[in-house]
Amino acid sequence: MKSALYLCFLLLGLQVQSEHRSNLNNEQQEQKILHSTEDHSQAEGENSAHVKIAPSNADFAFSFYKQVREEAGNKNIFFSPLSISTAFAMVSLGARTNTLSQLHKGLAFNLTEMEQQEIHQGFQHVLQLLNDPHREVQLSMGNALFIDDRLKLLQKFLDDVTNFYYSEAVSSNFENSAEAIKEINNHIETKTHGKIVGLLKNLDADTVMVLVNYIFFKGYWEKPFNNLATRDDDFLLDAKNSVKVKMMHQNKPFNIHRDEKLSCWVVEIPYKGNAAALFILPDEGTMKQVEDALLKETVSNWMQSLEQRKIYLDLPKFSISSSYDVKSLFEKMGVTEVFSDQADLSGVAENTLLKISKAIHKAMVDVSENGTEAAAVTVIEMVPLLASFPPPPHIRFNRPFLMVILDKTTHSILFMGKIVNPAAKED
Repeated sequence: MKSALYLCFLLLGLQVQSEHRSNLNNEQQEQKILHSTEDHSQAEGENSAHVKIAPSNADFAFSFYKQVREEAGNKNIFFSPLSISTAFAMVSLGARTNTLSQLHKGLAFNLTEMEQQEIHQGFQHVLQLLNDPHREVQLSMGNALFIDDRLKLLQKFLDDVTNFYYSEAVSSNFENSAEAIKEINNHIETKTHGKIVGLLKNLDADTVMVLVNYIFFKGYWEKPFNNLATRDDDFLLDAKNSVKVKMMHQNKPFNIHRDEKLSCWVVEIPYKGNAAALFILPDEGTMKQVEDALLKETVSNWMQSLEQRKIYLDLPKFSISSSYDVKSLFEKMGVTEVFSDQADLSGVAENTLLKISKAIHKAMVDVSENGTEAAAVTVIEMVPLLASFPPPPHIRFNRPFLMVILDKTTHSILFMGKIVNPAAKED
């Protein structure tokens, strides 16, 4: 029996709130919105494949979060479920027998409800929509295969990863591992706009292919925070400990929901360009209760229950990153065979037995005041002066909270996280 050769996966997620933005005049802005709306309507009419895979991707996101939570302890959590599911869906193109069944189950796909072809068409459409150049959010997602000169891929696998996942195929010499590592790290650095540098430290001696998936998102708040209102404040780590943070402040209408059953506040902060961040603030002592209830039905219920209301909002600035051993996490979720000598990836390459030796994911997030250039739009707000109205609630994100970044065009969860210490930079 031939010895197994290795696939290495690098999965990257990046979400950035920028501190500045180049000027766009109103006419340009209107044109961009018009194009985005037209493209979205056209896409919805032509192909709803991305809608079909959205529930499974959401199920995967929450089950993966709960697995991460078990190991994270009191650390920040931040990852891109869409990056991870896209990469492993690509692998499933070459998987067979029980290896394929485990991948489908781990990714929450039920083949009695959709065909394999529909899964890949769904990801194809997500990639098309996310990479639409007319969108107002700066959003890009892509894949690359770095393939050793000695490995002969099956033409069907190469065609499928290119057609469905728009993957670049790069010929590499893995016998010179230092050069291969440098080439892959340079690719990652370029695609993440210099935010993730030197990620890959080493390669297994038998590595013959490295798959890289990246997602880069740079969003601008529809209603930016005024940096003059940002002040030093305490963030409560627990009952006894706190850290100093830069706390941003707004006093405006937001879509909010008070979930009395789960004892938490939900605040939606929209980005320009059909994306939004949900910030979930559990009451003291109820974080686990809220986390346990994280399901697509829960988030769907929150979204449907949002109502616009003026609030006093405090939200910390933060910049954090997290890294994960996806192989270890997947094995705990029951996806084991693809990493073992029993792996059946016979649909990938000719006359070569393959297994995945390594799968790592790194994501970072940077949240700050600027959602957009303040001068781009002027909003005049009028509120009734009626004493019978209850005072606006003061929602202070000054203790651990959850964050979900949604792309409304593709119905995708781009990123998920738990911020337990905004002052902790690194994972």
